[in-house]
Amino acid sequence: MSFELSQRLSALPPYLFKELDRLRDEARARGADIIDLGVGDPDRPTPPPIIAALKEAADDPANHQYPLYSGMDAFREGVARWYQRRHGVQLKATTEICSLIGSKEGIAHFPLAFVNPGDVVLVPEPAYPVYNSGTLFAGGVPYFLPLREANGFLPDFRSVDEPVLKKAKIIWVNYPNNPTGATATVEFYADLLDWARKWNIIVASDAAYSEMTYDGRPHPSILELPGGREQAIEFHSLSKTYNMTGWRLGWAAGNESLVRGLGQVKNNTDSGVFQAVQAAGLAALEGDQEPVRAMGRLYSQRRAVLSRGLTAAGLSIFPGTATFYVWVKVPTGLKSADFSARLLNEAGVVATPGNGFGPSGEGYARFALVQEVDRLNEAANRLAGLKF
Repeated sequence: MSFELSQRLSALPPYLFKELDRLRDEARARGADIIDLGVGDPDRPTPPPIIAALKEAADDPANHQYPLYSGMDAFREGVARWYQRRHGVQLKATTEICSLIGSKEGIAHFPLAFVNPGDVVLVPEPAYPVYNSGTLFAGGVPYFLPLREANGFLPDFRSVDEPVLKKAKIIWVNYPNNPTGATATVEFYADLLDWARKWNIIVASDAAYSEMTYDGRPHPSILELPGGREQAIEFHSLSKTYNMTGWRLGWAAGNESLVRGLGQVKNNTDSGVFQAVQAAGLAALEGDQEPVRAMGRLYSQRRAVLSRGLTAAGLSIFPGTATFYVWVKVPTGLKSADFSARLLNEAGVVATPGNGFGPSGEGYARFALVQEVDRLNEAANRLAGLKF
């Protein structure tokens, strides 16, 4: 017996990465040697000091009970110190920071706190699909803001018509950007905050890739701008920075009422993050940051290796300086899905079709730098042989 899905689930597009997994697995079943550059999951292990901190904390019976939904005081205080060190921002750990079971959870839940059925949420595209799905789950109406290469993949929020703005509750931004690798400036954030104040719109900034820069310098935080703490909430994740995707730990920080609203949703839907994981997260934030800088240098090296093959194949690469993604323009006459299928079938290389991130991603593909240099060299050689 099968049952009909709810309208909210039926309204969602197929989740991009599930389909990628299916196509990759089918190719492997045929015996193909697949180099998977599809899903952005770091291939290097979590640094040993973080693992050691988890082991020690897991042995402490005090961590075996329900945690606070908002997070351990020690973890939130560590996050506050991190903001002070990285961005010169002073946050109140108890009221302006909330731990998350990975930033994806917080991003998906946040609209439930502030969006009523029929309210508009301004969603960039191409983008992380959860901005859209979280809006739909809350009964909101996504209004898509195309990200164009000519504009550095920044949203033209001032082009939105007044009737839409009067219904808008939230605008999502994500820099450094997934999937394009684009970055934002303090000038961009200042303009965004000025516009958002005028229309009383919440700025929700996804900063999951802020530490993944090739030069080791932090990407600006919207909270460091005047008015940022009053108008914005920022979502962070330890997943990519410290190779902790499976650990599920992140945080939200910013305007007190926004953090409190998200916390109310979480208090009714989950029981918080295992405290031993938070102890490990604290060790990550306050430990030696050389592994983070080393990964930035490694991703820069990997990008150069893969770019050699992409360029030799006649492909155009967006010159991003952050994240571990390479955003590539698909040859004229090919659709993104057809291009990715050709790479898989003829070169055994998995890349994500750009249209999976939104209509404006059509004509592009994303490569994740999640293989060692020798495998990326092999991928580069295979791609170079295709000659688009």
